[in-house]
Amino acid sequence: MAPVAALALSIAHCALTNSAWAEQTNPIHVQTLPHEQTALPRARPDTAPAERGENGAAAVTREVVLPENFSELAKQAGEPQVPGLTIVYLHPLGSPGDAVKWQNVIVHQTEGPAGSAKSMALAQAKNPTKRGVMLWVETDGTVYWSTAENAITTHGDGANRNDNKYIDNSKTYRRVIKSNSIGVEFVGNYPDVAKPPTREQTQAWLILVRFVQERYGIPAENIYAHNWIDFKDRRYCEGCELATLARKLGYEPSKRASASER
Repeated sequence: MAPVAALALSIAHCALTNSAWAEQTNPIHVQTLPHEQTALPRARPDTAPAERGENGAAAVTREVVLPENFSELAKQAGEPQVPGLTIVYLHPLGSPGDAVKWQNVIVHQTEGPAGSAKSMALAQAKNPTKRGVMLWVETDGTVYWSTAENAITTHGDGANRNDNKYIDNSKTYRRVIKSNSIGVEFVGNYPDVAKPPTREQTQAWLILVRFVQERYGIPAENIYAHNWIDFKDRRYCEGCELATLARKLGYEPSKRASASER
């Protein structure tokens, strides 16, 4: 019986040893996570949107190639469609020469949930001069062209910023206003206003902004974020990421048709 008892004690000792080892090692194994899962969230100060936009632009821009007939497409009447961009026209386009002499583009972000662009655009189409914009961009990148090119929507706050916080406001103060500026509204930053635009919105924007520039002869330096020209929301810099991306593209509208159309 002695050998059997010794064997039993040996097995019991091994079991206890293995159990103790498991208790010591299992917690360590559970807590070992990839770095990106353990890193704490970072705050987004006022300067972060532009930085994030610049970093994202390189990847998205490489995927966006304009067609050879882009200039002609941008000048067409009716419902022109550009490859890579979906525009739903609630009001067909006419001749660029009959439009308001648009000089600027103002980028807005509305505190609306994803899926709200269509309903907002439809409301704008019914009452073109109400508070709102001409162009609405859904989180999936779909663009809704809500008003006629000669309708002036009510957007912006009269270019009341004159503190040079973001840009030189001596050129914008009381000058970049609704009567000479096209408004583009991006939905989806609800309930977190600091939420950046989606990848699909960014990709659509990089085509849409050049379409608008080409159609109306608007230079890149005349693209503004809402916060750049108005004393707006202090919680985040509205439109700054997208306006920064558009300026960095440095797109130059063709000059051959501008004299006759404008």
